Formats: sequence, structure tokens, C-alpha cells
Amino acid sequence: MKSLMSLVRNVLIDIEDMSSASTLRDYKTIAKRVEDEGLSFLTISLANFGKDLQKGLDRGFVAPSDYVGFHRSGALPRLFGGLLERIFDNESGVLLDTPCVASIAGLYQITSMFSKLEVPCSDARIAKAIQAYVECDAGVKVSDLTFKGELREQFAKTSQILFSNVLRKIEQAALNEQLIPRHGPGKVAEKLSYNRKFDSMHWTTRLEHVFPHMRWMYPSYSVGLSEPFGSVDIREPGAETPVRVVTVPKTLKAPRVIAMEPTCMQFVQQSVSQALMQEIESDFLIGSMIGFTDQIPNQEMARLGSLDGSLATLDLSEASDRVSNQHVLELFGQTDLLTEIVQACRSRKADVPGYGVIRLAKFASMGSALCFPVEAMVFLTVVFMGIARELNVPVTPKLVSRFKGSVRVYGDDIIVPAEFAVSVSKTLDLLGYKVNTTKSFWTGLFRESCGGDFYAGNRITPIKLRHEVPVRQGRAEDVVAFSAFRNQLYFAGYWRTVRWIDSYLENILDGIYPAVETTANAVGKHTLLPVMGEKECSDLHRPLVKAYVLKSKPRVDKLEGYGALMKFFLKKGQKPILGDHLIHAGRPQSSSLKLRWTPTY
Repeated sequence: MKSLMSLVRNVLIDIEDMSSASTLRDYKTIAKRVEDEGLSFLTISLANFGKDLQKGLDRGFVAPSDYVGFHRSGALPRLFGGLLERIFDNESGVLLDTPCVASIAGLYQITSMFSKLEVPCSDARIAKAIQAYVECDAGVKVSDLTFKGELREQFAKTSQILFSNVLRKIEQAALNEQLIPRHGPGKVAEKLSYNRKFDSMHWTTRLEHVFPHMRWMYPSYSVGLSEPFGSVDIREPGAETPVRVVTVPKTLKAPRVIAMEPTCMQFVQQSVSQALMQEIESDFLIGSMIGFTDQIPNQEMARLGSLDGSLATLDLSEASDRVSNQHVLELFGQTDLLTEIVQACRSRKADVPGYGVIRLAKFASMGSALCFPVEAMVFLTVVFMGIARELNVPVTPKLVSRFKGSVRVYGDDIIVPAEFAVSVSKTLDLLGYKVNTTKSFWTGLFRESCGGDFYAGNRITPIKLRHEVPVRQGRAEDVVAFSAFRNQLYFAGYWRTVRWIDSYLENILDGIYPAVETTANAVGKHTLLPVMGEKECSDLHRPLVKAYVLKSKPRVDKLEGYGALMKFFLKKGQKPILGDHLIHAGRPQSSSLKLRWTPTY
């Protein structure tokens, strides 16, 4: 906590320099509340303060219901009063005609800096998150009761106009056996290591109808014929392995709930997922409206929306867990074979801690390879349903083309023209989705999408500390993360904080923390000044510095036989696989810092 409070103090002094507002009393208040409330004040209470700032910027005034838990002086909280008075009028709480952008950026930085700190939650918060997962799925079942008649027909027609071209191509690829299954890097329900996935002998009867195991589980058909009869365990629907629901650290407020798919399901999901993403991003009609790999277009559209108010940014709560399988059935309903494929590789049940195995109404939980592309397709469909309702016209290819450049979906980050934000939000709600009102903006000049935050065209994205401040050199990953945090602050102009971090890391790293280029594979400080080496490499004649480099101990994961041959045939791209990939695979077993001479770039 002492290190965190030193970080807070230095960031506040930098904010003082940028905004000319005193923050000394603010630091004393924060220190007192951290002493009383602990880390939760930094990670939860201050983060809520930042969310209320966003709402005030969006609506144009501070509401009486904002800043709960903070004493007020006039219309504004006492904490950060000097900064807030440069943004809002203290008497009325109304947004100033020309609010100080430096004060907005600084206030947003200090309140959001610890919001994503990855620390374990309490057992009570974990239990609450699991309960919310179960309740969310129950809510999907309720909303499915209203998904019928005209609403269902409109969803089907809209999705057909948007995706018929894409789905026909993928169905043809499936008929021609061009869909290539793969094993993803994520964990699976059976707790298999990465290489062990290639030896998995589990399949399902549902998969067998569309992906016969003789074709997909062996490196060649002849190998399948040579295997003893019954070596593959083909399971009936009632005996299928359910997804395994687990939690992973996200914030102190709540963990992230994900579901680990069975190996065979994940194997097939990857083939459909890759085909969907490639075909959608290259489609002439919707290619510019859905993103899977590049967040920059969303961020640029959010910046433009903050500049003139023309575009709205919408965010959904529990987005993937609210995508109903009924919606997906209609989405793919125009292609019978693809519908069967998608349903065959969808897990129907989940093993939930404390609740046992439950039947799922949602299409897929976070962890399925199809979750991300399919939810984006569903959300784009609903967006155009909302636009068509507002205009009172049917959805046509001409209408869709009209909104190129003003509609985009990346996961659950949605951008639409501001005049349709209310209609789209209502349509999302009608279909059972929950618009996160604290992170959706369309009335003021604040916008946020895909990690980019903007006010009046100015980027005010906060730099967030995601790992704990390292206390010793042995915490290698924390040291690397803290150095990366320092480098982000450097380019944002937090000079005093950067000097403090430099001194802190030099103390941990025995005084060895040199300046390096941004491309260097070393723990070092980035700079706008010329980087000088300490000596020259005698072989390659390039500048070298003595620095710590992150070294990882690979995890032993031996693979041989037909599984090794299968891995070779399924590799991506033209580049050769690393020579020891049949011996080592998966996340490193451990990491450490090694001192060595390394290039400055």
C-alpha cells in the first residue's frame, strides 16, 4: 500500500502541473480513506467516481444521485473539487461552456488507474458472480418466450439481408470439406495440456453427423482404418462432457466468469469461427461494419463522435451470456447445413460450481471460439432492426449500404448514429439484451469504445495499472508489467511519476534499468531522446546495453505418434513450427529475469 500511495501522490502532482489545480487535500483524503477502507477504495470507490464523471460529461450536469459516498461542497464533491470546478459549475453542477480538457483527462486518469488491477476477489464476490451467471441464463429463457411472431420474423429477415452472402460461402466451404479444424490455445473442460489435445479420442454423435470422426480426428483416412474398432469414444447427447464454468481474476469488484469447452467442441468451433471472421471482414456489404482483429476503427469513430456528437457508443452488460440460442437459430436458419454444424459444436450443458450441471439457453459462454463472432453478428442484426424501426422502413441492402462508416460492431462495443441510439437501445432491450447505461454515450461529447476514451475530439484514455506493484526482482511478470506501465505514462507526459518509477525499479533491479528503444526485448525505459549503447556487439556491430530480459521456462508437454502428425498437418501459415514444439507447449511453467547484454532495439 505504501508503494501504491506513493504512485497516487506522484500522479496527482503531475495532474497539478497539467491543470493548475491543487491536489494536496485530495491526496490527504485518499490516504485517509485507504487507511479506513483498504485497497477497495482505489479499485472500486474511485472507479465509481470516474463513472459518474463520464455520466456528467454525457448528460451535461452533475446529478444529485452521482458521487454516492463522497461529501459535497455545493453541487460538486469535495474530493477533487479543484479539478471538478474547471469542468462543472460549483453552484449548479452544469457543465461549463469550455471545460478544461486537462482537468478531465487528469481526473479520469486518477480515478480509473486502479480499476482493472488484477487481484483475487473475496469468496463472497466469486459466489455472487457465479449466481449472476446462472440467473442470466434463466433470464434468457424468459426473454425467449417473447421472441416470436413479427419480432422473430423481422430478426430472420434482417440477418438474411446482412449475412446471406457470407453464410452461403461458408456452407459451400463445408460441403467441399474446406473448413479446417484447429485446437485453440485456451484451456478445455477435460483439463488437457495443449499437446494432449491432439491425442484426444472423444467425439459426439451430434458432431458425427456433420464432421465424421474418420475424416477429422486422424491425420489420414488410412490411419483411422488402422485404429482398433471403438478406440474413439463417440458420446450420445446425454453423455456429452459439459462446459466447465470457472472464474478468473478481473478486478477486485468481480471476477470474470468463463466456460471451458470440451476438446472436440473447441476443435470444430475453431474451423467455423475462422471462416466466419475471414468472410465477414472481406464482405462488400458488411465488411466495414464488424471487426474482429482491429479495434482502431472503433476508436477513431468514437473520437469523431466526441467531436461533433454524430455517433453514439453503446456497451452491453453480460453481452455474450445474453445471446440466446434462439437468436442464433434464426441467424443461421437460411443455411440448413451450417445451422446443423453450428448447433453440433455448441455445448448444451454447463457444470457450474455450486449448481451442478444445468441446461443452457444461451448460445455460448465466453470461452467458446464461436462466442465472439456470433455475438457480433447478432448485435449488428439488432442494430439494423432498431434503425429500420426508427425510420419506419424495411431493412434492405440499400439501407445497409447507407450506413457504411457510421455503424460498427466489435464484440459488445457498438457504434451507431446518435439519432438512432435510443431506438437501437430499445430494440436490444426488447430482445433481452441489457444496455450498460453507465458506459453508453450519445448526448454529450464524451465517447468510449474498444478501450479508447475521448472528449470533444481529445483522447483522454487513462493508463491503467493491471498488475500489483512489484516488491522484489523475483516477481518477474510484475516487474515487466510495471515497466510497461511506466513507459505508457512517459508518452502521456506524467514526468514526475515516471521519475519516481525509474527510481523504484532501479532499486529493485540493482541499479540496472537502461534506456532502450520501444522494440527492444529488455526491461528498460523508453524515451524520446536518442538511445546510446554501452558497447558494440563484436559480431553484428550493433549497440548493446546490460539489462534484464524476461526468460521463461517452457512447460514439458511431449507429443508423438499420430497426434504429432496431426499437429503438423493442422499448423497455420507457411512458417515452420518451432523445433521443440513436440516437447514443449502451452504457457511457460515459470518466468524469471536474467541479466545479459542485449540490443538496444
